[in-house]
Amino acid sequence: MPTPIATVAGPLRHLRPRDGSEQTITSVELFFDLVYVFAVTQLSHLILDDLTVGGVARAAFLLLVVWWAWIYTTWMVNWFDPASAAVRAVLVGVMLASLLMAAALPEALTERGWLFVGAYVVLQVGRNVAGAALLPRGQPLRGVFERLVVWSVVAGALWLAGAALEGDARLILWIPALAIELAAPAAGYWVPRLGRSLTSDYDVAGGHFAERCQGFIIIALGESIVVTGATAADAGLTFTVVVCLVVAFLETAALWWLYFGAAAAHSRAAMAASDDPGRLARDAYTYLHLPIVAGIIGAAVGDDLLIAEPHEALHGVGLAMVLGGPALYLLGESLFRLRMIGSTNHKRLVAAAVLVALALIGGHISALALSAIVAALLSAVAVWELRTPAGPPPAPRPRVP
Repeated sequence: MPTPIATVAGPLRHLRPRDGSEQTITSVELFFDLVYVFAVTQLSHLILDDLTVGGVARAAFLLLVVWWAWIYTTWMVNWFDPASAAVRAVLVGVMLASLLMAAALPEALTERGWLFVGAYVVLQVGRNVAGAALLPRGQPLRGVFERLVVWSVVAGALWLAGAALEGDARLILWIPALAIELAAPAAGYWVPRLGRSLTSDYDVAGGHFAERCQGFIIIALGESIVVTGATAADAGLTFTVVVCLVVAFLETAALWWLYFGAAAAHSRAAMAASDDPGRLARDAYTYLHLPIVAGIIGAAVGDDLLIAEPHEALHGVGLAMVLGGPALYLLGESLFRLRMIGSTNHKRLVAAAVLVALALIGGHISALALSAIVAALLSAVAVWELRTPAGPPPAPRPRVP
């Protein structure tokens, strides 16, 4: 059993209690999330402004950065209590850095590279340094943050060095920097002499962590509604545009329904009951939520293209957004479910395969007809699952060493 983090060397006023009480999401956390609504919107617009393979690849790269900034802060707030004035001050500073990073996203590879990486490095390094400083020596969690500082400083040096280059040449150093960031949790933040952290040391409040990640899914889905609603209003609410808006909404609602069903409740229960929730938080939420979020953004781009030209057939990247976004979403959810509760949903995998197969006819029918098929397919899966008894939550899976 990991040592409860709030009972080492007496009560620690900056940490959330680990006394068995339910950890709630605070207003500060919700306030922090507002910046990431803007960040996700920026990513959607990046793809729409450059509807090429290169444009999608750049947006995917930046999505990884945005997600990493958000999820690391989620880890911190799972441990640290926002009721502490010092913790709240750190979160406000992280929020400001996140806002600057999000504002610079469209020009991260052009004129605003220094602002983008400067804000991101300050966010990552500053938050980790603050976490270590708020903990006394000998507190087990302090060792985790000291390792985090080392990894974030090493990656930060590459981020800043890359900003000195021009255009896509920055990726020569930024890709290794991001690779270091992504590998760090899997490596246990290993540092010479300090060793590595074990997930059992993290003492995660599983229910709170699951709800925070579910909140990010709401952010991404809400951004989809904002983008399609604004596009429809700009296009003029003709009969065709209203039909397109209805189709786009039904698709978004189906995505919401598919995520927030029995599996979400079972996943929260599995997190709360697990003897190593840190491992599940790392695998299922830190890593495997990425394709789910990416799929929602792709679907949002497809909805925007639908409203812009409903009677035209989509090709290339546009077609990939309409079909590939929901397919990636379903695949990501299946991987998430497999890691959390040890089973896959065959209906969703079949639906993802059908979406991919629709590419054979997608370029020969209108965007409206294709999007209506996608919305109908996703809705059918949601209804089909609704008619299937959910069953009791699965028993917690044994911890993997």
